[in-house]
Amino acid sequence: MLLHLPGVLSAAQVDPLRQALEAADWTDGRETVGAQGARVKRNEQLPDSSPLRHELGAVVQAALSRHPLFHAAALPARQLPPRFNRYRGGGEYGFHVDGAVMALADGSQLRSDVSCTVFLNEPEDYDGGELVVSDTYGEHAVKLPAGDAILYPSSSLHRVTPVTRGARLAAFFWIQSLVRDLAHRRTLLELDQAISRLRAAGGDEVAVLQLTGVYHNLLREWSQT
Repeated sequence: MLLHLPGVLSAAQVDPLRQALEAADWTDGRETVGAQGARVKRNEQLPDSSPLRHELGAVVQAALSRHPLFHAAALPARQLPPRFNRYRGGGEYGFHVDGAVMALADGSQLRSDVSCTVFLNEPEDYDGGELVVSDTYGEHAVKLPAGDAILYPSSSLHRVTPVTRGARLAAFFWIQSLVRDLAHRRTLLELDQAISRLRAAGGDEVAVLQLTGVYHNLLREWSQT
């Protein structure tokens, strides 16, 4: 399930992030992947130890925490602090699958259920750089306005196409969901959205209450804390 999250960051938030990243010290993106990923990855990243990464990552996390669709879709239990990457001069990332288990700074581990990319410059600023996600329905190319984000299953085969002009800047991270199963998360999101539409339209209060109960009972049954 691919889900577009519009307006995660406003223009007033994106501009200083982009300016800071354009002046940043970057490192080879292959330093943060294994041998398989290093064969197809050609980009740059902020070092994990970079204070700027943590500063800008906090801005992105705070913005996402205020976005209701993010919580409804991802149902986050834990998440890796955002990283930042840059693609330019033909840089690309060939088809790959994200690692299933990732280490956090405190030594604990996170299971990657949901991947998130937040675009930090406008599509017309660069050529190429589409995020292509492959699933049973084919390949889906994503290139969003600055400040928008895309959620997709971490189990998906995906790639970033070569950037042949300009530079593509983005934040990215992974989420361990309260609900591990993708189909269950999709069902809960659809039910949550239906309840919201009924409530906004002044639907029958008893029916809305019953459906809300169904939502929480399913979440109770399917969640892992």
